[in-house]
Amino acid sequence: MNLHDSRSARLLADLEDLSRAVGVSGAEDEVRRRIVDKLRGFVPADQIETDTMGNVIVTRPPRAGGDDGTVVMLAAHMDEVGLMISFIESDGTLRFKKVGGIDDRLLPGKAVRIGPKGVPGVIGVKPIHLQGEDERGRVEEASQLFIDIGADSREQAERVVRVGDRAVFEAQWCTMGADGVCGKALDDRVGCTALLELLRGDYPVTVVGVFTVQEEVGLRGARVAAYRVAPSLAIVLEGTVCADLPGREPHEEATRLGDGAVLSVMDRSSIAHPELVRVLSGLAERHGIPYQWRRTAMGGNDAGEIHTARGGVPSASVSVPCRYIHGPVALARLRDLEAVVRLVETFLQELPETGLLQRLHEERRCEDEPWSRR
Repeated sequence: MNLHDSRSARLLADLEDLSRAVGVSGAEDEVRRRIVDKLRGFVPADQIETDTMGNVIVTRPPRAGGDDGTVVMLAAHMDEVGLMISFIESDGTLRFKKVGGIDDRLLPGKAVRIGPKGVPGVIGVKPIHLQGEDERGRVEEASQLFIDIGADSREQAERVVRVGDRAVFEAQWCTMGADGVCGKALDDRVGCTALLELLRGDYPVTVVGVFTVQEEVGLRGARVAAYRVAPSLAIVLEGTVCADLPGREPHEEATRLGDGAVLSVMDRSSIAHPELVRVLSGLAERHGIPYQWRRTAMGGNDAGEIHTARGGVPSASVSVPCRYIHGPVALARLRDLEAVVRLVETFLQELPETGLLQRLHEERRCEDEPWSRR
């Protein structure tokens, strides 16, 4: 990709801005503010709303002469994994709970920022010099760890933090190589960045973009939004697992950085609608858009709730491969993000000509017929 191109430059700038924002599940306020500020630059105010869960819902009507009966929902989650302060010890150290799936092995010694003031802290661990031989081979569980903010007492700590504050990993944003990016929360700020770019388009169908909350703790925002939007079909934009690392067999890699947009057949939360996946892969091949298959069925995303909303919603995921997700820092390539945008953009523009809508309509009509009439 050409980083001097206006779209490429915008994707890079938006991703950096959103990666730096703090938005642990249930406390997505800063991410939401930044997204809404960006949307106001090109979306009329009456097309942007926030529901009671905190989802941002953006409705883009079809262009003149388009199909106003078809509603395509695009979803990307704003929240990130992190920590929540659960108790303040008498010596001023902080106990915490994990929010979302974080490997305990990643926690000791990590720098964090806590609460709306961004109070600096470090997850304490006994130095190796003081550890016994049995301790060196043992992974400390999160429940045994604490955050040190340099306070000498509970009273001193309570001046700057409180129980319920969220904490995020302290991670520096940087670019690497030709188009690599490194920062926190790329799951799913890559999806949010793609959705922002897609909402700039003008399409022949109604597009409802939803920036969801609380995905990392149970797909909760998506459940509420899908019921309200009642879409004809849905695409989830996600940052997905990548394991193209030394020592891995090809079938264990899940995805590869630089190989393009990722299509999933199934994961732990949903099975993608086969016709929708077939159309997406066909468009990618026809237009020369790089894509790859997700070679694992582990994990899940907002499609898990969207596809069961109301009477069911044909759904699929189009993802950006990211190394080291759910950790302090992740790595991705802008070329993969751009491939996701191009593929979904092409799908939206050509949807009426693909025959997918007609096939879905016939499928529903067949299912609605009483058995006695078949």
